[in-house]
Amino acid sequence: MDLSNKVVIIMGASSGIGAATSELLAKDNATLVLGARRIDRLNDIKNQFPDATIDTHEVDVTNFDQVKAVVDDTVAKYGRIDVIYNNAGIMPTAPLVEGRRDEWKQMLDINIMGVLNGIAAVLPIMVKQQSGHVITTDSVAGHVVGPDAAVYSGTKFAVRAIMDGLRMEQAENNIKTTIISPGSTGTELFNSINDADQKKFAEDFFKNINGLQPAQVASAVEYAIGTADNMSVSEVIVRPTRQSL
Repeated sequence: MDLSNKVVIIMGASSGIGAATSELLAKDNATLVLGARRIDRLNDIKNQFPDATIDTHEVDVTNFDQVKAVVDDTVAKYGRIDVIYNNAGIMPTAPLVEGRRDEWKQMLDINIMGVLNGIAAVLPIMVKQQSGHVITTDSVAGHVVGPDAAVYSGTKFAVRAIMDGLRMEQAENNIKTTIISPGSTGTELFNSINDADQKKFAEDFFKNINGLQPAQVASAVEYAIGTADNMSVSEVIVRPTRQSL
């Protein structure tokens, strides 16, 4: 796909779906601005594609000033932003009875406020442009609640609500919105699960159902970005074929 006319910011680009999307869009000749806490990982991606236009930024999505700095730098350098992909997220699942309040707050800060920070930073620019595309990684857990994942699901249900509200509010300004809701995918998300039993369950489940690879989810992001201006892919759910939930 030729995306040489697109300036794309990807937050949470250092691993998993974010990294796979960065690599795919680099092959598509998009202008990429990659953000994550692990700048070394971002520079590794940049070094893989010496002919591509890739900027890297160390950024924590929970820090609005850092997110806005990336957005402002992008506009100053390239004059516009066509896409922002809010991909950062964590999944420390555990039973509610354990009362892991620190983990709950971290999920709220990253999974919800991280998305809102991206939207808040980029939306005034897209409104001024009268164009743009906001993409966010949601989850099958944002559509179906499972035991021991209530808070994680809650954050992903919230993302669905926020993104649909954004869609309705900004339709007249030609701003597209897309949520990508993957099922079980082989990423470092499993490493954010601190409960040993829960982590083993998630990893075993992924293996048993022949879970998705990040590049497969990235292809859904690529498709949504590549659609015509008058076509908005509002929602994509991609599950492993053997995942029933």
